[in-house]
Amino acid sequence: MALDIKICGLKTDEALTAALAGGASHVGFIFFAKSPRYVDPAEAGRLRQAAIGKARAVAVTVDASDAFLDEIVGKMHPDMLQLHGSETPERVAEVKARYGLPVMKALSVSAPADLERIKPIVGIADRFLFDAKPPKGSELPGGNGVAFDWRILAGLDAGVDYMLSGGLNAANIGDALQLANPPGIDISSGVESAPGVKDPALIEQFFRAVRAARDDRAA
Repeated sequence: MALDIKICGLKTDEALTAALAGGASHVGFIFFAKSPRYVDPAEAGRLRQAAIGKARAVAVTVDASDAFLDEIVGKMHPDMLQLHGSETPERVAEVKARYGLPVMKALSVSAPADLERIKPIVGIADRFLFDAKPPKGSELPGGNGVAFDWRILAGLDAGVDYMLSGGLNAANIGDALQLANPPGIDISSGVESAPGVKDPALIEQFFRAVRAARDDRAA
């Protein structure tokens, strides 16, 4: 099975180059002002040019208004929208209809019961992203470097397409792939030298760890 890999929170040419060189299927740009990974829509539009034909560019938003989404779509021209806030199923459908783009809906998970929340959105969202619940006091809905019990995802219906996120890094990606066997993975803080600062060497190290883990499983 092909494994989609999304490097999220990109802000520099160097980090984007490392993500594409490693074989990222998706590259994410964050439009949430409180995040250290925030990037201006016009700058994201410039950066994403390098990904054309190589990886899908994802615009990550948090309860964004239509006006802000209009600006992002107009300036960045994303291949996909990621809704990482408290968007309702109705809002997900509205966004899909407004822009004609595939939508990935992020949901925070800490217990098996949390997976019930996907039911009203199945058939509306094109994909899900399962992230850990933010620590108390965090203003960020994602990118907190926190993991959840990946075994929870074993209870998902086989047809649910998703990306696994939250606390992934080169040291634990082998365990994550073994326990959850996800169709896609998403990493942000796990390849940073400081909050919001992507490290090309850590990105390369992560891809090596993914390849090693997959080779071990195939052996």
